[in-house]
Amino acid sequence: MKPQIHRWFEESAEAKLKFVAEHADRIQQLADLLVETFRKGNKVLLFGNGGSAMDASHIAAEFVGRYRRERKPLAAIALSADQAKLTCIANDYDFSEIFARQVQALGHPGDVAIGISTSGNSPNVLKGLLAAKAQGLVTVGWTGGTGGKLVGLVDHPFVVPSKVVARIQETHITLGHVLCELVDEALLGKE
Repeated sequence: MKPQIHRWFEESAEAKLKFVAEHADRIQQLADLLVETFRKGNKVLLFGNGGSAMDASHIAAEFVGRYRRERKPLAAIALSADQAKLTCIANDYDFSEIFARQVQALGHPGDVAIGISTSGNSPNVLKGLLAAKAQGLVTVGWTGGTGGKLVGLVDHPFVVPSKVVARIQETHITLGHVLCELVDEALLGKE
């Protein structure tokens, strides 16, 4: 069993190292965009399903609360966190509309929408990103594998080079934490 445990950790590390080799410059560009967004008083909307919903909530919490250092709260909303809105929209319209309706209500030009889908093909995430584009938001997609339909929809695609959902999600949360580090450094200076 121990060799298998080591292999899983190694696969996770390999996926992250491949990802950063391909995306390091674009991660910095996204961090700069987020800093500019927060400095202008705009917000970040994050959304996804299942584990990706939890990643959206986790990163929103890091921005609104704090990451590692004390700073003013930054405007970030996880659109997957409000049960009443989710169930209302799914019941009255369709589950595929749960993020799009919220983006239409909350999104404004200058805001950033981060849609997270490990396959890149989740209909509600795609509709949320389309709504964000229509509202004039900058769109970002976190996905994996081949990237799915999401890659062609967003201004800033980030594709984890793995087909294993766990490895994709592990890389997504690392990406979120690195973005938090970069935003904090830009706003507060290096430690």
